[in-house]
Amino acid sequence: MLERHIADWDNAYSNGANIAGGDRWPAAWVEPAQAFRDKLSAAGRARLDVVYGGKPRNRLDLFLPEGAPKGLVVFVHGGYWMALDKSFWSHLAKGSVDNGYAVAMPSYTLCPEASIADIVNEIGAAVAAAAGLVDGPIMLTGHSAGGQLVSRMVSATTPLPPAVQARIRNVVSISGLHDLRPLLTTGMNNTLHLDEADALSESPALLRPMPNARITCWVGGGERGEFLRQNALLANIWTGLGAATSAVVEPDRHHFNVIDGLAEANHALTRTLLG
Repeated sequence: MLERHIADWDNAYSNGANIAGGDRWPAAWVEPAQAFRDKLSAAGRARLDVVYGGKPRNRLDLFLPEGAPKGLVVFVHGGYWMALDKSFWSHLAKGSVDNGYAVAMPSYTLCPEASIADIVNEIGAAVAAAAGLVDGPIMLTGHSAGGQLVSRMVSATTPLPPAVQARIRNVVSISGLHDLRPLLTTGMNNTLHLDEADALSESPALLRPMPNARITCWVGGGERGEFLRQNALLANIWTGLGAATSAVVEPDRHHFNVIDGLAEANHALTRTLLG
């Protein structure tokens, strides 16, 4: 029997320091993201900084395919709810756009200016706003903290209006954080300001899924043990609560390159999201 005890929770959730060359990110995303925005803007297929709420960061970028969209994908970025914005990830829309789907990428107010519960509500508003711009089924995906945010969209306490809930076909949480309680004793909680009640109300793994929820939890095989555990956790629990779930461990991927497949039309990650 393998016994696992974690004494250093900060290290357990530290990604860059535990990846060879991890200091390359997030800077490595800037150039390809800008190039993709420039290309689609030149083609008249990008709507940038669409307002979805009253806060300064309540903006989304919408990338459009050639011809009428088959539906809508929404990608929600990570950064532990306290860093980064939509501009780092634009190139990850390519796989879905090349398959004929529109892709929305929102920014949101960061901690500590907003609580995680506030951010959940902002993402709900962003998804609803994007849904008003594009017809058809909706697929949600998010990375790390973004995985928590998209999973919350299909929990029983979702902020989404019923008409938008009914359009959601699939969710893929990539390296998602589904139980927030371990973060309570980390140094980052000085910024997140989570307490026990927040962790209980905003952890998808501690909530019921909404009816007919369908979710894939996707993680890299080279990730920290806690991300592997968190990935399996939500799929396991929500299966027992009636959701259609699966858990995928993609070999030879770490926390920063596990999302790369979204840029490829035929990658298994993109096919899973759109399927």
